[in-house]
Amino acid sequence: MSASADWSSRRFSRSLIVNSRIVLMAGFGGLLLLTAFASFDGLHAFEQIQTANDTIREDFQLRTRVLERIRGGVYVSGTYVRDYLLEPESGKAEGHRYSLLESRNDMDSALAQYRTLLNTQEAAPFQVLTRELTEYWSVLEPVFQWTTEQRRRDGYTFLRDEVFPRRMSMLGIADQIGAINESQLNAGKLKVEAIFEQSRRRLTVTVGLTIGLGLLLAIFSIRKILGLETETGQRYQEISDARAELKLLSARLVEAQEEERRSISRELHDEVGQALTGVLVEMANLSTLIRTRDAEHIAAKADEIKKLVESSIGVVRNMALLLRPSMLDDLGLVPALQWQAREFSKRCGVWVNVVATDVSEDLPEEHKTCIYRIVQEALHNIVKHAAAHDVKVNVQQTEDRLTLAIRDDGRGFEAQHEKGMGLVGMQERVSHLGGTFAVSSQPGHGTSLNVSLPLHSVVPGEMRTDQSMAGKD
Repeated sequence: MSASADWSSRRFSRSLIVNSRIVLMAGFGGLLLLTAFASFDGLHAFEQIQTANDTIREDFQLRTRVLERIRGGVYVSGTYVRDYLLEPESGKAEGHRYSLLESRNDMDSALAQYRTLLNTQEAAPFQVLTRELTEYWSVLEPVFQWTTEQRRRDGYTFLRDEVFPRRMSMLGIADQIGAINESQLNAGKLKVEAIFEQSRRRLTVTVGLTIGLGLLLAIFSIRKILGLETETGQRYQEISDARAELKLLSARLVEAQEEERRSISRELHDEVGQALTGVLVEMANLSTLIRTRDAEHIAAKADEIKKLVESSIGVVRNMALLLRPSMLDDLGLVPALQWQAREFSKRCGVWVNVVATDVSEDLPEEHKTCIYRIVQEALHNIVKHAAAHDVKVNVQQTEDRLTLAIRDDGRGFEAQHEKGMGLVGMQERVSHLGGTFAVSSQPGHGTSLNVSLPLHSVVPGEMRTDQSMAGKD
């Protein structure tokens, strides 16, 4: 995985984590709010029910007490009238009349109080009761002027014909008002039940929403936890694979280092060592010729020694260039790639075409080395595995990127399943510089390798298009 792709993956993961946290915080916050709302709404409903119940009960009790005062006053008034009419002594009769007047005053006070408590259903019966009481007192007024003889003669008849029937009528009206009062109590109970039912429905909806939101949060949390477990497993597997690749790469690097040392040692022994040995032998022969003063052979021997020394110098120079071409530091990336293409074409007989566009000579050392080594490793892989005839190397620089494309017409391979240590090393170089690395290949259709490196504060050079052809010096 490239550095930019890995950074994008980390940024996407952080975005998912932040979004998940927001969703969880909002969900649990909403759940707490719904729970709090359900609690407060339930408490408010209970308070409403309790208040309504207390109000109805207190109103019923007050109405009942006032009505009982009226009913009691009506009943007692008949008793006082009876005692007054049947009392033979004038003093005691006057006492009964005074008690009757007190009862009347209490009834008038109760009527005035009950009038403030009336509802629409009680208005008509109450008016009838008031009218009956007025007539009742009007009928009693003349009686208080009777003499003792009149009370003894007409009292019983008056009680039977006037007082008792009217009292029974007024008590019936009072009972009717009491029945209406009880019906109001039943209506109040129905009102309390309606409040309770409404509160229960609202509480049911709130609890349903709370349970639904809780289930959604539980499902979301479980999915996130399972997703995190899966992602953790994938990351662990990636780390394990990366560690395995790192170990393999380290072993490959050690092997490559030993191979390079072995190659240098072989070159030094086979080429430089033998050439210097030949120089020593020829120098000894030259010394012999000098002692014999054979001028003709001395010049020829000196030429042979010169050729041997020049050959040794060429071998040492080629070895140095293979290790680190001095032109990469002295002339820049493009000349080094051209020299590498020419040397590769000479050794392997493969046509290599290098095209460079707008490549600056002031590239960072790490970028130049990375591109050079990738081209070197790619050409090595091509001659070793691809059996290609033509290779195109394209290097292009823009304002903020340096790109490399290498294409060959070789046999190709399964890029998704086959990945050698050479490709791993290239990818590691590119990832170290924060670039992207991609390989595209199919069996029988060649291979395409693309590299993109980010640049910072590097001005592109002049437009340059160079070509190096296989076998051309």
